[in-house]
Formats: sequence, C-alpha cells, structure tokens
Amino acid sequence: MTDIVDELRWRGVLAQTTDEEALRKALADGPLTLYCGFDPTAQSLHVGHLTQILALRRFQLAGHRPIALVGGATGLIGDPKPSAERVLNDVETVQSWVTALRGQLAAFLDFDTPGPTQAVMANNYEWTEGLSALALLRDYGKHFSVNQMLARETVKSRLDGEGMSYTEFSYVILQSLDFLELYRAYGCTLQIGGSDQWGNITAGLDLIRRIAGNQPHGSAHALTQNLLTKADGTKFGKTEGGAVWLDPELTTPYAFYQFWLNADDRDVARYLRTFSFRTREEIEELERATEERPQARAAQRALAEELTTLVHGADQCAAVIAASRALFGQGELADLDERTLAAALSELPRAQVTELAPVADLLAAVELVPSKSAARRTIKEGGAYVNNAKVESEDAVPTAADLIHGRWLVLRRGKRNLGAVELTAG
Repeated sequence: MTDIVDELRWRGVLAQTTDEEALRKALADGPLTLYCGFDPTAQSLHVGHLTQILALRRFQLAGHRPIALVGGATGLIGDPKPSAERVLNDVETVQSWVTALRGQLAAFLDFDTPGPTQAVMANNYEWTEGLSALALLRDYGKHFSVNQMLARETVKSRLDGEGMSYTEFSYVILQSLDFLELYRAYGCTLQIGGSDQWGNITAGLDLIRRIAGNQPHGSAHALTQNLLTKADGTKFGKTEGGAVWLDPELTTPYAFYQFWLNADDRDVARYLRTFSFRTREEIEELERATEERPQARAAQRALAEELTTLVHGADQCAAVIAASRALFGQGELADLDERTLAAALSELPRAQVTELAPVADLLAAVELVPSKSAARRTIKEGGAYVNNAKVESEDAVPTAADLIHGRWLVLRRGKRNLGAVELTAG
C-alpha cells in the first residue's frame, strides 16, 4: 500500500479531509502519527467501531504509527447524541469498560514490535483526572467560541428539542484537549473518526493552532470516514437481538459469522471495501460473483470468514464454519464442541421439553410445521430429519442416545428449515 488516501477513497469510506494535498505530503514524508478515540459507553466495542479500528490498522500497515485512545474521561461525559441526554455511568463501571476495550483494541494493532510504527494505547483520564475546573475554563475554555459551538448540528438539533446540559455541551472541549495532548506527547498530527465527528476533530485542530503556537510537530490534519448505512433502511450493526458486539460473551462467534453471512447482496460490496483486507482485484472479483451468482453468496462467505478470523481467531472461525456445515448435513453434529453447538442452535427456532416426545410432536413444537398432522405428512414424504438422519417412521420417538451432548436434538424439514429441541430437567 503506497497511498493510504487513495486506498480509503477507492474503498468508498473517505468522507472529508482538511487539506488533502498537505496531508498527502505529510504521509509521504512519514511515518505520521495518528489517533482515533473510542469512548467506553458499554462493556464492549461493536461492529460499528470496526470502520475506525480497521482504518487505524490500514494506516499501520502503510507505515504509520496509530494511537488507540480509550476515553476513560470522555466516557464519563458522553459525546452528545442527536436525540437525548446520555445516562452517566459511575467511575468504576467506566474504568472497567476501559480495561475491556483496551484488550479488544490490542487484537487489531501491533503494540509489541519496536519501531516507528509501533502502536500506542492511551487513556485521556490520565491527563484530565487532575485538571481543575478553573484550569479547564481559564486555560482551554477561553479558546472556544460559544457561537461556533452552538452552530454544531448535534447542538442545534438538541436545542430545538428538549435542550442539552452543560456537561454534554462541553464534551467538544475535552475531545479537543485529547488531540492537543497527543500532539504534544507523541507528535500526533492526524485524528480520524466518523463523519459525525468532523466538528469535534476540527475543534481540536483549532485548539492546537491556538495553543501550540509555531506547531513544532508540523500542521495537524483531520480525516473522517463515511458512516455505514444499510440498503433496507435499518441501522448497520443491529439485529433483532440488538447490537453485534466484538465480545464473544455478548455476541457469539457463530452469531457474528452469521451477521456477515446474511448481509444483503446490495450491501456486501460496500462491506467488503470497508472491512476486508483483500486486494482490490480480489474484492472486485467477489463483487462480480455476487452479480452473476448471488445464490452462492461467495462475497458474504469470504467476508464472514475474514472478519470472524480477525476478531475471534482462526480456531473459532473454523469451529463456526464446521457448525454451519453440520447443521445442514455436511458434517457430524456430534463432533461439534458443546459451546459452539449451543451458540449455533440459539439462532434457530427452539423448544424446551422435559421428556422426549414423538418426532412429529417436536416438529410442531419448534414450528417447523403448522400442526402434528402436517409433521406426520412431512415424515411420510421423507422430508424430516433428526440430527441429519432421515426419520423413517411417522411414530418415531428419539431416545436418550440421540441427544447431542446429552441435551440437544437438531430437527430439519427439507434442506433448509432448521429447529432445535433442548431436553431440560423436569
């Protein structure tokens, strides 16, 4: 990769830069130090954060030094939402989330290899914890125009509604201070973020110009990336179960894989360009495959495998793929570890029973058929399966020996319709 700006542009993610020609020169003269901030507003990052995380990774691979900043201070305040005031979390909770997010970010960037591109982990709580209210107002607040702050879109939308607290109104000062501190400490001259962060980022640039004087580290820059939207109008990164998290305890690797596998054909090309590290030629070939044979879902499979491996590791990805195949008769269900199988079955229609009943009853219980009589017809026609074995008798009853890991039965009607039965204690 020789020109990261061109790379981001063909991928369709580049939204804005302050002075593109000057930025290109600074990158060419590199290595350049850049940062992106992540506020701990939950115990995990989610797939919406991947756009910025992977951008930091691309910059590092292109020969630059990334700083991943986890906002232990700004997370106590919260970047203003367009709709309503954020709920403030206590210090202990936020600091525990800081620890969790730092661990997640460490999986994407190289913090260990010494050299000019070695990544840095930062926490803005370190330089704000001892900052007094007087110092904040006297040393930094005087550099912010209230007129400009009121002109920001988020502020305007809130003032037209229920209003905004001074706490959230002052968030921009704290984020700007981050850029200044990293500029001073590391020579950081570029901040990246989503396009909704343009106002916060440029406010930081202005603060650097006002306080750093002759700018000993050179001019600072801003670069934002487009926010992802879905073709069907729903929010990217959301499912019926809520956000798609990077923490495997909140979103299992199986559900994570399925999120990408189920991407709309209209969206998958943008997802590939935004998230994949495949070459331009490879991505364009996958885009052609989607146009010519969408039913094969080659692009979705490639994306799901790449991102699941990146986030959860090759072993987890292999286990997830094995589970996906086994559910549809292309592998042994009994060979799957219990945790992976349970995660896969949690995505299916399920029923809990305290004793084993006829297969016809179970098919109806998981709603693979509308009634028990319809279930018997399905069995008679050869379209019912238990653990991928065809059910031969309309009166068949599973035994304890059929239970996978002593608790599960996987039911299938036809080739694609799946359900799960769990035997529980009575």
